Amino acid sequence: MGTLEVGFNHERTRIDAVGALSRDLCCKTGGVGSWHFDVVPDTGDYSSLPGGVSKLNSTTHVIVQYLAARERHMAIGIVPLVDYAFKKLLGSEHNTRITIHFLNSVLTGQPRITMVRFLNPIRLRQNADGKLCILDILAIDEHGRQLNIEVQILMPAGMAQRLTYYTCRAYVEQMKEGQDYSDLRPSICICVLAGQMFAAPPVLHLDFRLREESHSLTLTDDLQIHLLQLNHLQVTAETLYDASAMERWAWFLCHADQLTSEQIHELFPDDVFTEAAGVLEMIAQSPEELIEYNARLKAQRDDRARLLYAQQQGIELGREQGIELGRELGRELGIELGREEGRVQGREEGRVKGEILLLQKLLQLPAWTDSQFAACTVQELSQISADLQQRFDAGRS
Repeated sequence: MGTLEVGFNHERTRIDAVGALSRDLCCKTGGVGSWHFDVVPDTGDYSSLPGGVSKLNSTTHVIVQYLAARERHMAIGIVPLVDYAFKKLLGSEHNTRITIHFLNSVLTGQPRITMVRFLNPIRLRQNADGKLCILDILAIDEHGRQLNIEVQILMPAGMAQRLTYYTCRAYVEQMKEGQDYSDLRPSICICVLAGQMFAAPPVLHLDFRLREESHSLTLTDDLQIHLLQLNHLQVTAETLYDASAMERWAWFLCHADQLTSEQIHELFPDDVFTEAAGVLEMIAQSPEELIEYNARLKAQRDDRARLLYAQQQGIELGREQGIELGRELGRELGIELGREEGRVQGREEGRVKGEILLLQKLLQLPAWTDSQFAACTVQELSQISADLQQRFDAGRS
């Protein structure tokens, strides 16, 4: 038996191991810092192991312990707004405490939630093309309220209609044969938006209900749509401690991936956020879950790239159509201007021709024929009219 000397960058720690296993572990832990393994004599001194780790028979377990100590100083790296992480965080039967805290932070002024049951707990469900499908979080609380929680990175077309449809659908589907309308419970949708649906007012939380517009009368609270527009969040790390619970959640969703679990514990007064950070860390440490997370992250990036491409194509198409429309409008405007100019010129020509015929008659000169008039421009006719007027004035004097 020898000791496996584990080095991370410039630090080295001795860990019980056999030389043959060191090569295997080196492959398994590749990519985590700068690792190197050497077999050295076993002196029985394990005081240098991190975190008070004692001598263990399982080398792999010791390596995991060492890696865990290292990871405590690394950012979590899991973005909560990726739908897979979002549902693991707020839609898991194992994390109802986190979900309840999030719901109560948004639904302030309403009956407090102490119990929640998920109607569609997270499952690894695939589409026909084999891609993972992440559904919205559907739940019911102890008051019977239907709850729908979702996250949107991009703003799909018809978003307002979509939210209205699913909120109303959850409301209608409660009604069973023999039930009264009074048995219906509220249907509440909470949509977390990475961007914004409304630029004004620039507020984080928008609460939509059925209200009378002119007198601010509420018809019912049974249909509610809550928007959390994260780009309107005004809270910073410095003001986080004094922020509302909802603002803390918004800040967590935006920044948790960039922080360590220790930093989150220090920044947030509520220990539920430390628990939430633990959920994200579990995704980062599970190869299977990390694969699913990265697949969904790639899908969101691909969707964003397709949207950007469509926008660029739309801009280019609009530019081309605008140029063609401008040309067409120019042609039409030119024709219309030509017509108007022709009408003006025609009126001017008719006036000058009338003057010439009148002056020719007064001067007892032969009247011009249409062919003679046609052979002259308007400017020439105006000059002839001026000459005849001058002869007429001279004869009178």
